[in-house]
Amino acid sequence: MRSSVVAVAACDLGLPIAVAVPPFLDDGTPFPTGVWLSCPLAVRRIGRLESIGAVKQLQKYGEANPAFASAIEERHRQVAAERVEKIGDIDGPKASGGVGGTTTGIKCLHAHYADHLESKANPVGEVTAPFVEPLNCETPCVVRSDDVWERNSRWAEPK
Repeated sequence: MRSSVVAVAACDLGLPIAVAVPPFLDDGTPFPTGVWLSCPLAVRRIGRLESIGAVKQLQKYGEANPAFASAIEERHRQVAAERVEKIGDIDGPKASGGVGGTTTGIKCLHAHYADHLESKANPVGEVTAPFVEPLNCETPCVVRSDDVWERNSRWAEPK
């Protein structure tokens, strides 16, 4: 494990969908996002959206809808301010930016959806959610063995 994390959202099986990650990993490396998507099903579904150009489509939507674009930029500012508050004024390298470490636009639907799960204030994550949910696995995606979490070889994406 590279750092301690805290689940901010869990599935029906009680497994984390997204985890809050500290601004610095245990080895001192700055981490570019405050919330990490950990659910294999959500990651897979969002990957499909990205592969068909959803990021570009949402960027175009933002260009045509100033209120949506403004809400994205405001969320980036909020996330950046939260990061500064957590780390304070320190010397040395530190991650900056908003959702997914960027300062403008949409970089990664995974990061926006994870942020939405934690904050309920991410407009990109909000419009992405209906394409990802429900996260209704019948078999756990991970299992614990000898105090280590491992991918469950019996897990399959629900139909």
